[in-house]
Amino acid sequence: MRRALFLALAVLALPLQAADLKPFSASYTADWKQLPMSGTAERSLAKNANGTWDLNFKASMMIASLTEQSTLRMENDTLQPQTYHFERGGLGKAKKVDLNFDWNAKKVTGSDRGDAVNLPLNRGVLDKSSYQLALQHDVAAGKKSMTYQVVDGDEIDTYDFRVLGTEKVATKTGSVDAIKVERVRDPSQSKRITELWFAKSWDYLLVQLRQVETDGKEYVIVLQDGSVDGKPVKGN
Repeated sequence: MRRALFLALAVLALPLQAADLKPFSASYTADWKQLPMSGTAERSLAKNANGTWDLNFKASMMIASLTEQSTLRMENDTLQPQTYHFERGGLGKAKKVDLNFDWNAKKVTGSDRGDAVNLPLNRGVLDKSSYQLALQHDVAAGKKSMTYQVVDGDEIDTYDFRVLGTEKVATKTGSVDAIKVERVRDPSQSKRITELWFAKSWDYLLVQLRQVETDGKEYVIVLQDGSVDGKPVKGN
């Protein structure tokens, strides 16, 4: 199972007000088109007593599992990851990543699959989980193209996205009006496709994701149920 099955999901992330962050929880069905198997996924954002936020993701299929957690805080209206953990087991190679973001020393340290990570840390740098939250809020703010600097392995990579338009997505909660976004890649470098749909009426919660790998394998997750700021998500 590839991480992209679940979540794709400006060099400086769009400034966010602390009040803009709303707790949410969502569960998804996950299908692997080429194989007769399905799974489930859960994603949530919760505020801690010390003012930080935990962004969690868990997924499981018959032969694989994945967990991901990013602890972050708002500092001068900017999203700042504090720690990041990723672990995958089962299908394919196991993978474990642990990162620590030291904003005073301006360094990212940790390990990725046993290899040491030591990178410079500048304002706006995000991890592979927190950039998804920044993307969600940038789409809500009406931006049409977005760029993020993301810690990816032993380097800081550039992730580009663009808005494609509005579509209706059929979910377990009903039909949802959503903004469709795609990851922008150089076709000469990668033939992967990542498409995401964010609900317009529910703080732009992720309601669907489609990933096509270079070998043609296709993965899709669709919202099953969820809540935003304590209110249940309902479609039309």
